[in-house]
Formats: sequence, structure tokens, C-alpha cells
Amino acid sequence: MGRSLNQIIADLPPERQKGTEARYQEVKQEVEGLRELRQLAGKAQADIATALNIKQPSVSKIEKQADMYLSTLRSYVEAVGGKLELVVKLPSRRALRLQHLGDVGASPDDAPRTRRKA
Repeated sequence: MGRSLNQIIADLPPERQKGTEARYQEVKQEVEGLRELRQLAGKAQADIATALNIKQPSVSKIEKQADMYLSTLRSYVEAVGGKLELVVKLPSRRALRLQHLGDVGASPDDAPRTRRKA
């Protein structure tokens, strides 16, 4: 008879067990898609449909889409109780957060102005 995963991990040296647990926690923070995000938030498709003022089959369609408008994604994430943040990672630069991209009704005039130093 085979051993369980827990038994295999228990037989590892303590430092390997810590590394395995750390990686497990990282993976646990990742979600495969919108359906899993909704389930983690404890919401039903009907709840999301009500929040978005659409019908439940439309929620199912959104969850299956591979490509969508940022405004749709933002609305969906907010309907499950989250906040969408867009981060750009460029080589040799710190991560940059994009503001207002995908905001419904946001215009460039709404963005805060910053002065560039010469």
C-alpha cells in the first residue's frame, strides 16, 4: 500500500518540510480563475448576478471567458468583495501600479497630476 503525501512530507528533513510548507502557502494564494475566486469569497453565481445587475447565465459566461474588458473584470472582482489592482513588472524596475485603467467612467483628467523632476 502507498504512503500518503502527509507521510512523505513527515519523513523529510525539517528544513525541507519548512520549504514545502512555504511553497504550499504561496500556491494557496493563487487562484485558477474567476470561478475559484468567487467560491473562495463564499458567493454564488446568483449573488454576483444580483451585484452586477445581470442574469446568472451571464455570470457563468464571464467565468468561462479567457479575454474580457478590464472594466468587466474590475466589476466582477468588486462583486465578490475584492479590489482589482494592476501591476506592471518591467526588467530592472520596481513594480508599477496602473491607476484608473479599467475604471468605468474614469478619464485622464481624473488622474492625479505629478510633476516630473528635470
